[in-house]
Amino acid sequence: MTEYDYRKIFPRMPEKVTIGDITVRDGFQHLEQFISTRAKIFYAEELIFAGCRNIEVTNLGNPYLMPQFSDAEEILAHLRSDRFKKRCDRKGLNYDDLCITAVTIREKSVDRAIQLKEKGVGPDRLLMMVSTEEEHHFANSGTTLPVYWAEAERCIKKCRDAGLKMCGTVSTIWGSPIAGATELKDAVEFTKRWLEIGASDIEHADHDGSASAPDVYRYFAMILDEIPDTSLHIAHFHETKRVAAASVLAALQAGITHFEATIGGMGGQPANFLDDCPVPGTGEYYYEDPRFVGLICLEDLLVQIDEMGIEHGYDVDRILWLGRQMERTVGKRLRSEAAVNGRTLKEGHPKFARPGLQKLKTKLGEDLKQNWPSEWASEPVLPEQYRS
Repeated sequence: MTEYDYRKIFPRMPEKVTIGDITVRDGFQHLEQFISTRAKIFYAEELIFAGCRNIEVTNLGNPYLMPQFSDAEEILAHLRSDRFKKRCDRKGLNYDDLCITAVTIREKSVDRAIQLKEKGVGPDRLLMMVSTEEEHHFANSGTTLPVYWAEAERCIKKCRDAGLKMCGTVSTIWGSPIAGATELKDAVEFTKRWLEIGASDIEHADHDGSASAPDVYRYFAMILDEIPDTSLHIAHFHETKRVAAASVLAALQAGITHFEATIGGMGGQPANFLDDCPVPGTGEYYYEDPRFVGLICLEDLLVQIDEMGIEHGYDVDRILWLGRQMERTVGKRLRSEAAVNGRTLKEGHPKFARPGLQKLKTKLGEDLKQNWPSEWASEPVLPEQYRS
C-alpha cells in the first residue's frame, strides 16, 4: 500500500521554519522609482512587528550606482534608535532577537558597515556574493572570481574583528541568465569555500528562476549530506515561471528550514533608471520583460507554509494587509495571489451560499447530511475491473 504520511515519505521536512524578509533591500532595488525613507522605515517596522526576525534593509554600496539606497544610514540609524527599541518593548518583542542585514558586495561597503557599527548604527550581518558562472559574477561585482574570493576572505576577517557576521551567497546554482546551464557540484564546492574562509551562513540563490523542483531537491540533499547543519543554509528563490512554490516544497522535502522572500514578489537586478534619470545600476538588464523578475512572494509563501502546518512565527493576516498596502506604495498590481484572495478558510464562505438548500432537503424528506438516494447501499461497491 502507498504510504500516506507525508513526513514518513520526507523525514527531513521541518516542523518549524525561519522566513527572512528582504523587501526593503532586494524588493526595492529593482524599482525604477525612489521609495521614500519614511515608507522604507514603515515597511521594515511593520514586517518586524508582524513576526520577521531576520530582515535585510539596505545596500551599503556606492549610492551613485544605486541611488535607491542613498538613505541607507538613515534607515539603519532609525532601527538602532531608542524610539524603535521602545516600540519593540511595548509590543513584547525582544529587540536582541532581531538580525539586521545590509548587502556589501565589495570591500569598501564592508568598511563602511564597520564604521557604522563603530558609530552604534551598523547592521548585525553583512552579505557578499559569488556566482558559480563567472560572467554573471562579473556583471554583479566587476571583478574575477579569484580576486573576489581573496577580497571576501579579507572582509570576513575584518567583520570578525568588528563583531559582525558575514553571509556568503552562492548564485547561479541552477543556471545563469547570461551563460545558461551550470553544474550543481560547483555550487557545493563554492559553499564549502565560503565556510572555509569564515562565513556565518550561506544564501543559496536562484537569481533568475532557473531552478526546477527535482534539481532543487537534488541540490539541497547534496548540501545537507555534506553540511548537515540546517541553520547554515538559506534558500533564495526568484519567480520567473510561476514554479517557485514547487521549488520551496522541494527544498522543504530535502530538509531546508530557512527561506527568504519579498512582499509582492518584488526584486531582481538593480534598476538602471530611477524616477526621471538613467542610473548605472549593474548595467543593462539581463531579462526581456520586467514583469517576470523578482522573488517568491512573502504573502504566498507564508500561506503555503501555514497551510502545511509548519510553524513560522508570522501574523499571516497582517502580512496580507501589508501586501495590499505595498501595491498602493508602488502604484501597481504586484504578484501575490494570497494578498488578493486571502487564506483558505476552513469554515468556507457561507455568504456565497445559494439560499434554500436546507428547505429543499426537508421538502424532499432527505436528512441534512444525506448524500445518496435512500435506496442505495450504505457503502459503494467498486466494479471488479477497477479494483487493485
